Order: sequence, then structure tokens, then C-alpha cells
Amino acid sequence: MKIKYCINLHKGTTFIFILGLMLIYQNFMLGAWVYLALHGTYGLLWLLKDQLYPDKQWEQQYPWPIHLLGFGLISLYWVAPYILISRRVEPAVPLIAGAIALNIVGVFLHFGSDAQKYLILKYQPRLITEGFFARCRNPNYLGEMLIYLSFAMLTMHWLPFVILGGFFGAVFIPNMLKKDRSLSRYPEFEQYRENSGLFWPKLIGKQNPTPKDMAKVELNS
Repeated sequence: MKIKYCINLHKGTTFIFILGLMLIYQNFMLGAWVYLALHGTYGLLWLLKDQLYPDKQWEQQYPWPIHLLGFGLISLYWVAPYILISRRVEPAVPLIAGAIALNIVGVFLHFGSDAQKYLILKYQPRLITEGFFARCRNPNYLGEMLIYLSFAMLTMHWLPFVILGGFFGAVFIPNMLKKDRSLSRYPEFEQYRENSGLFWPKLIGKQNPTPKDMAKVELNS
């Protein structure tokens, strides 16, 4: 089975899970509704993204025990809505506004950069050094972290931040380093790495090599 199946199952049932918590705990306050809108919509957008421009890394085949383990691990993201709804947390309005703004930026980076990567690699496979990737080598991961950070903010509890930090250290960083090792096969990667950040954008630096520059390198190599 493809690993994306357990991920899609989790993303697709998040809206139902949060709504179920609201019904169980009879919590229909503003914080609960905002959380449902943000996290629930994110899950549905993920399913739409998988249909429009799927990520190859989630197409890998794994035995079903791995799927069960994977579903259990990513279900730790459900700790945040459980805390918020069961404890009847009511975030301050400025905090809600900040979380929504952060979520919008995260969705823009995450889904926009994934679309750019998918289309370029489909029609013109090469090292991507422009657009979302001009100053950051992993804008999709940055966007995803901002999205889950906005969820954690709404809970006003330390545990979701710890869980998010755990995923960042155990999953995100190894994947970003693995990607760097793969991209190092391109001769222009060293210049690109100097002018871009692994996770956080590097705002000051020289201009990255353009597709035309890459073509010249290939012709001269």
C-alpha cells in the first residue's frame, strides 16, 4: 500500500474528528469554530492537492503495519484540538487573528511551492532556484510548520508545541538534509545553497543561477 493512503485518511477525517469533539464536549465557542475552520480546511485542501499535484515521496509502498504506525504518529496532531475543545480554551481575539494570518501565509507557501515543484519537475526536470525556492530550499516545509504552529497557538498549551518540535527534529530536518544530498548532484547546487536557506529564507545573497545559466553549464560540461 502507498504511504499516502494513511496520510490522506488522517487528513480527510480531521474535520470529522474535530466536529465530533465539539459535539461530545458541547463546545461551540469561537475558538472551537475557528480551529475547525483552519485545521479541517487544511485537511481537505491536502486531499485536493493529492489529486491535482501529488508528491512522489508519498507514492512509496509500505506494509500495513507501517501504515498503522504512521497513522498513529501523525494523529499526535489531533492533541491540539482535543486540548482546545475538551478544556474549553477560549483564545483572545488578537491571538485568533494572529493564528489566522500565520495559517494563511503557511498555506500560501506550502501549497504554492508544491505546485511549482510538481509542474517544473513534470515538464522540465531540473534544479529549481526561482519563485518560491529562490531564497529557501524548502518553502513547503516552512509553510507546513507555520500551519501547525497556528494550530498550536490557539490551544495556549505547551504540549502541541513540543509535538510540533518533535516532528520538526525527527521528520522535517532529516527529509530536508536528504533532499540536499540528492540535489548536490547538480553542478550549480553549491552556488544555490550559498544563496538560500535550508528552512528559513536567506534574504541577503547573490542571484541564484537561472534556467538559462543551468543550460550553459550543461552545454559546457
